[in-house]
Amino acid sequence: MKWIKQSVLLLFLLIHGFGCAHGPHSGSSSTPSGEPPPYEQVVVASSPDPTPLDSPEVSPKYEGGKTDNVSDSPAPLASPEIPSNSDNLNLDYVEEEKTPEKVGIADPLEPFNRAMFHFNDKLYFWALKPVAQGYGKVVPEVARVGVRNFFSNVASPIRIVNCVLQARFVDAVKELGRFAVNTVWGIGGLMDLASENTINLPKQDADFGQTLRVYGLGQGFYINWPIWGPSSPRDTVGLIGDAFLHPFTYLFDLDVLIGIKAYETVNATSFAIGDYESLKDAAVDPYVAFRDAYAQYRYRLRKDIIERGKPAQSGPGGAISPAITEVRPSGSTEDE
Repeated sequence: MKWIKQSVLLLFLLIHGFGCAHGPHSGSSSTPSGEPPPYEQVVVASSPDPTPLDSPEVSPKYEGGKTDNVSDSPAPLASPEIPSNSDNLNLDYVEEEKTPEKVGIADPLEPFNRAMFHFNDKLYFWALKPVAQGYGKVVPEVARVGVRNFFSNVASPIRIVNCVLQARFVDAVKELGRFAVNTVWGIGGLMDLASENTINLPKQDADFGQTLRVYGLGQGFYINWPIWGPSSPRDTVGLIGDAFLHPFTYLFDLDVLIGIKAYETVNATSFAIGDYESLKDAAVDPYVAFRDAYAQYRYRLRKDIIERGKPAQSGPGGAISPAITEVRPSGSTEDE
């Protein structure tokens, strides 16, 4: 009897153990034999960053329900087949573009000014441009750059005096040092050594028209002079004041001064062939475009000086009108 009880107990334990082995708490997989486990489960178990299913580097091979070559290293966030959205990550850091200030100028003399604009336009295409093109082909660029530097250096007293009159004493010292360096070591100003990075004395924009603005004189209305081009009553007076500060005024007669100015004009225009044409072709009304550009230039020129964070400096070549040989740097402008 005793052995019968032991046999029944053993049979009961075997049946209970066999049932638990196939119950819901079993440690083995419930996937039928012969079928591979779902791929998503393998990826989650092996890598914290899910990878595309068709990535050639980490795609597992199924052989008899087993997976091989599953990488334990994090996979790249983007594959050649799936475009990355990294271009949209920094949208919050894009600075809002500032709308440029709109500056205008009164134009009570518009009929006269338009007539002078067309006169200067014809003068440019019929005379100044052909002469400047021929001059540019005959004279090497290095020589033309030397001539431009020379005329700029000779006009240094205008900038020095007007910096002093505008209480820009640091700029006046810089301009004086620039004049000394270029005159002595730049062979009379033919080389602009002062603008090199080692010396770093850039040219300061200062004229008597600016000085009048500093002392409270408004620009008035727009005038387009024949030959000279865009101006205003204040800037016209400023031109006269600058003429008394130019050394050539005391060295040559009027007819010689006119010839020198004409040569300076041709030399400067040789660097800017095509600039005037581009501005004119891009404008719906070229007259209005050049008038507004002049007003904006004079406004920002003075504003940059006031801010002092962005010193206004002249650049090489160019003209705001075919009749203006003075450089009109883009991004500089003046007042009301």
